Amino acid sequence: MIKRVFLCVVSNGKSNRGQVTIFIIVGILIIAALSLFFIFKDKITGPISGEIIPTEFEPLHNALLDCIKQTTSNGISVLETQGGYIYPPEFEPGSRYDPFSSQMDFFGNPVPYWYYRSASNLEKEQVPTKEEMQRQLSQFIEENVPGCNLDSYREQGFVFSLGAPNVTTKISDPAVGIVVTMPMNITYKEKSVVIRKHEVTVKSYLGALYNSAKKVYDYEQKNMFLENYAVDTLRLYAPVDGVDISCAPKIWNAQEVFSHLQDAIEANTAAIKLKSNNYDLKNKEEKYFVLDLSVDQSVSFLNSKSWPSSFEVNPSEGSLLVAKPIGTQTGLGILGFCYVPYHYVYNVRYPVMVQVMEGEEVFQFPFAVVLEGNKPRKAQDVSGSAVAPPELCAYQNTEMQVHVYDSEFNPVDGFVSYSCLGQKCDMGQTSSGALNGKFPQCANGFILVNSPGFSDAKYMASTVDSGSVNIFLNKLYNQTVSITVDGSSFSGSALVSFASEENSNSISYPSQREIQLSEGQYEVQVQIFKEGSFTIPGTKTNQCTDVPQAGVLGMFGFTREKCFDIEIPDQTVTSVLAGGGKQSYYILESQLKNSKEIKINVHSLPAPGSIADLERNYNLFENSGADITFG
Repeated sequence: MIKRVFLCVVSNGKSNRGQVTIFIIVGILIIAALSLFFIFKDKITGPISGEIIPTEFEPLHNALLDCIKQTTSNGISVLETQGGYIYPPEFEPGSRYDPFSSQMDFFGNPVPYWYYRSASNLEKEQVPTKEEMQRQLSQFIEENVPGCNLDSYREQGFVFSLGAPNVTTKISDPAVGIVVTMPMNITYKEKSVVIRKHEVTVKSYLGALYNSAKKVYDYEQKNMFLENYAVDTLRLYAPVDGVDISCAPKIWNAQEVFSHLQDAIEANTAAIKLKSNNYDLKNKEEKYFVLDLSVDQSVSFLNSKSWPSSFEVNPSEGSLLVAKPIGTQTGLGILGFCYVPYHYVYNVRYPVMVQVMEGEEVFQFPFAVVLEGNKPRKAQDVSGSAVAPPELCAYQNTEMQVHVYDSEFNPVDGFVSYSCLGQKCDMGQTSSGALNGKFPQCANGFILVNSPGFSDAKYMASTVDSGSVNIFLNKLYNQTVSITVDGSSFSGSALVSFASEENSNSISYPSQREIQLSEGQYEVQVQIFKEGSFTIPGTKTNQCTDVPQAGVLGMFGFTREKCFDIEIPDQTVTSVLAGGGKQSYYILESQLKNSKEIKINVHSLPAPGSIADLERNYNLFENSGADITFG
């Protein structure tokens, strides 16, 4: 039999109120506990950045942080070395006219040009933004952090795995901040933790270096200071324009001129400094190279002869620049003196590397320096802007086929252009001797082809209708020139020229003896020069001309005569024409192929003792022949 026991509790009001108080306190504690759980949930399962992690997990986590820091440092180094790029823009090759590709090979590192001329003659710039640098650095870290070598900790009993990283980068001064969001699950001695965020700060002047580099670049784009230095260098180290008092031609070897010019460019570029680098501005020579620009870091400008560059000069005779005297021609003896005027037009293109330095860090970027017609390029918006292409070239709609062969019908690859109405369009490179493309419409234009080892070809072709043309190139052969005068060997000074419509070339004998020739009709000319020993007396003449009257009368067209004294000083002739001759000669390819030497015999002329004798020699030279043989 089951007994039922009833417990009866009798309480007064105070006891009830105490129980309610206890329930309230317990509820508050439960709510507080739940709140603390959610607040410190991440700490229980693993800390986020900046929070304390259990001591036993610190060695492994610190190793990961060290790896992130080293990866960041490596990425910063690449950014600084490659002009703000870890992943350079798509490579664009240069051409024979524009030697710059979109990147400069700087000791094996591809450094994108911040400004350059493309192969299609477009002005382009590739200046990275700071946001783009941050994005590329984040990508670099995301790609490399999963490969961090932490295997030594597995041997110590750690079991861990890494999730996919997501990186945020902040470039500031003087540090770069990195936040890597990447779950790191760790188990060690039966304890587990999940670390989701990893922060590092790498000391670096990247931000400040970039800001200064951009400041230098903007200053160049606005002021063209490198181009202005280039113009001064050109006029100091190369013949540009002038007049010399002389009765003999002035001759320059173009290759030697370019070599001296490159040496000067290399030295003068390295001498450029910034005002902020505390240089003595009282020294005139040093002041010339100091830019009115201030940045907080040291800045250097570099150029090297070994870097891609382009030097062109017109007019030229092959590899020579020849300025001929005036005053020696028939009827000009009355001048009583000789002079040599010259004017040469240069197109110059070369790279400059800018390096901005702070401590051991160097941020560098290159850009192209461009002179056209002896003048600096014009400063303009260069974001892919065209450099005034000829209007003719904008309308290419006639299908043409160009086939290029040598004299034995072998295909030859070369560069094709089309010239018409004073404008020239680049059409491209042949492949296996053929080019199929669209040409601008024009009547009686010329297809021009040039190829290394062959003389240039010029073929008249109308491109109003579609068609096909075959162009033959003459091969160039190296020949050694030897001169005899009146049958005797000659080793003095001479100017030797082979002039033709297809291939003209000149050499300054005897320093130059090699010449490249192809089959064709040539005007062969040899001028022999010797030391002179006479003086042309100075003259003083009076020349009068009408000039406007001063005051009111001049306004009504009244003039008065004004006379000037023109004085020409004594002129000592140091080099005179003493022999030579000319001959029209058709050179066969078989002669060039089967011989290595061209022998030219010319006749001597009487030694001149006066300006009249010198004029006589030039008249005799015009009628004097030359004997040419191959051996």
